[in-house]
Amino acid sequence: MLSRQQVRARKQAEMALRESELRLALLVRAANVGLWDWDLRRQEVYFSPEWKQQLGYADHELPNLVETWRERLHPDDVVATVQSVEDRLAGLPGPEDREFRLRHRDGSWRWIYSRAEVTRDAQGQALRMMGSHIDITRLKTSEQALMDSEQLFKSAFESSAVGMSLVSCEGDWLMVNARACSMFGYSEAELLRKSFADITHPEDLADDLHQMARTVQGALSAYSLVKRYLHKDGHIVWGLLTVAPVLDAAGQARCLVTQVCDITEQKLAEQAVLDSQARLNEAAEHLRAILDNMVDGVLTFDEQGRIESFSRTAADIFGQAPEQMIGQPLQCLFPAGPKQASSAELIQALTAGSVQAGQQGLAREMTGLRLNGEQFPLQLSLSEIHRAGRRTFVALVRDITLERQRTEEIHRLAFFDPLTGLPNRRLLLDRLKQAMAASARSSQHGALMFLDLDHFKLLNDTRGHEVGDLLLQQVATRLAACVAVGDSVGRLGGDEFVLLLDARCALAQEAAGLAEQVAARVLAALAQPYVLRGQSYSCTPSIGIVLFMQGDTSVEELLRKADMAMYQAKAAGRNTARFYDPEMQAAAEARNELEADLRRALQAEEFELHYQLQFDAQSRVLGAEALVRWRHPQRGLVAPVQFIAVAEESALILPLGEWVLGAACHQLRAWAAQPATADWSLAVNVSARQFAQADFVASVLDALQRSGADPARLKLELTESMLVGDVDDVVAKMRALKDRGVGFALDDFGTGYSSLSYLKRLPLDQLKIDRSFVADLLTDSHDAAIARTILALGESLGLQVVAEGVETAGQHQQLLALGCQAFQGYWFGRPLPADQLLPEAQLSSD
Repeated sequence: MLSRQQVRARKQAEMALRESELRLALLVRAANVGLWDWDLRRQEVYFSPEWKQQLGYADHELPNLVETWRERLHPDDVVATVQSVEDRLAGLPGPEDREFRLRHRDGSWRWIYSRAEVTRDAQGQALRMMGSHIDITRLKTSEQALMDSEQLFKSAFESSAVGMSLVSCEGDWLMVNARACSMFGYSEAELLRKSFADITHPEDLADDLHQMARTVQGALSAYSLVKRYLHKDGHIVWGLLTVAPVLDAAGQARCLVTQVCDITEQKLAEQAVLDSQARLNEAAEHLRAILDNMVDGVLTFDEQGRIESFSRTAADIFGQAPEQMIGQPLQCLFPAGPKQASSAELIQALTAGSVQAGQQGLAREMTGLRLNGEQFPLQLSLSEIHRAGRRTFVALVRDITLERQRTEEIHRLAFFDPLTGLPNRRLLLDRLKQAMAASARSSQHGALMFLDLDHFKLLNDTRGHEVGDLLLQQVATRLAACVAVGDSVGRLGGDEFVLLLDARCALAQEAAGLAEQVAARVLAALAQPYVLRGQSYSCTPSIGIVLFMQGDTSVEELLRKADMAMYQAKAAGRNTARFYDPEMQAAAEARNELEADLRRALQAEEFELHYQLQFDAQSRVLGAEALVRWRHPQRGLVAPVQFIAVAEESALILPLGEWVLGAACHQLRAWAAQPATADWSLAVNVSARQFAQADFVASVLDALQRSGADPARLKLELTESMLVGDVDDVVAKMRALKDRGVGFALDDFGTGYSSLSYLKRLPLDQLKIDRSFVADLLTDSHDAAIARTILALGESLGLQVVAEGVETAGQHQQLLALGCQAFQGYWFGRPLPADQLLPEAQLSSD
């Protein structure tokens, strides 16, 4: 039994032990010392939390195993470190501490200072090994940086191409490099026995000492000066001296570091240049006086196009100060274009085949640029001289603005009407002759329009020729605004004008349509009231139109035909246009009637949709294509081939296309309500003009919303002609609708702009083989090869391919053999109204 005093003593000892352990733990934590204990008998290891924290881990994140330490050793430290531990355990002599690297959690390597103690039993056997870890990474990094810095300074000091030295604050050399010794002609030992003042030129010493004193006192952070040194053999060495202080921790100068660059050769060269320059200046002034009094401007430039001289006359021509032009590139004297040539290219163009050394080149006319941005015509002649082995170009320039104006005035009087500014009869006949020749070469149709003002003679007789001239001038302005770039408007004389439309149409019907559109614009423009000396006046024209293509008629004959057509317009009541060709006139009238009829039909809602079914390889209905029909009150059902072209030309395709899209979406909604047709899709053709509208995407989405149709069941069919324009706009609109579920098919594939580079950019779902390839599929190997290629292309792009125009069983079977999976054509059924479609679908499936 323990006495009460023994119990109290034991408790006090236990409490003192706990306090000691607590103080030890706090000390270890504060010192960031990692502890470890390896029990060799039990092979158990303990790593303190601080040990693990040094490697970036929490206490519970690393197991207490020997491998935890060993596998984190740096590969370069493994052998030596493990061997050191084994030596200590074996009782071999060796250091009790060691430095090695352990891998941190973030992958970096941490330098560790480790100290270990081994506990042994009475027989000397190792029982346990205990030690501590201290992270010395920062210390190691600082030591390495210091070593690198010292090595870098030593290397830079010794290998410097300039003279370097350390000088005491009193001016004695403390350290000099080899370059300084060779520069001044002394050995290192000789220089170290001197001060810098001993070898400084007396006239330069005071300034150097003054600035050195200010630097030592802290008034200057550094200074530089050019000074003279006395070489050991007595000659002068010019040096560029740079001095900076080396400061101690208190900011006081401990010594000075200096750099001296030998500039003796430079100084001698500068003096030689100054002497030579004085002689050259005198000669240059004499030459400049001559050049400045010449009529032509004179400038010189080198092979790189840099201007070397610029006479006063040249300065007056270009509006530039001579001194500001020296060294400028030659291009600054000429206006910049979209492809402005480089100096080398400009020199080559100026000198090509016309300049030889010592000879003046031929004068050429160019466009110059003044300082204020004004462009002007100039005449330039170039000659080449050789000086000191290099080429120099001498240019003589003359402002020919007045000469050009006189020439242009002569040309204007010869070829342009002085009253209206339009081409006169001479120029117009020449342009017509060229247009007819171009038309014959290209097999394109052009058009000639002969215009005469109605009742113009009455205006001249009643209000005078001056008022008549005012009308002619205003008519000329309006006519010029009615034609496209490349077309011509001219005045033959009196009140007769001619419009020449360039040959750009392969078909006569197209050329007639274009001429009719221009005539309509002219009639509308000239019908607007005129203001002649404060009074309103109305005037109308009569227009005769004749087409031309082959060169089988003369210019005079063509004018005669246009004149005859003009008199036909007058006979028809004036204020109208007539074609010389009676058949062409009839065609134009028929087209006008058809366009008017289309406008009426749109208002009367005479259009309806028929649907042609599309089938898969098992003859199951996939959907249909919507095809517009015109229920004409007199002509009955009119196919689209008879009116779509006129609708496209007249822009009526826009309201018609909007109606077709709305009606198709309502039909889709109706099919969705019937189980037999709920899965059908519907294809709708979209014209290029309709697709190009800025609000096209919004109009499609509006039609879907108003009808309640499923966008995923709607497929818009585009033509390859749309890809000729802005492809980026096409892709953007397609993607906007594609994101809402709308599908796209490329119609009549292979007949138009089949660019694979564009095809892969389009978010398509389907390609349609044009009926022209299907028609001769069984008899034309080329058509069969095209169909096979389109099917293979569709498969490679993940697109469904539909064959259009399948009209026979043989065509169907051949397409099946080629791998086609979707079909459309008369073999399966003709286009029908929606209420007749379901029985047809059941019959075709059977």
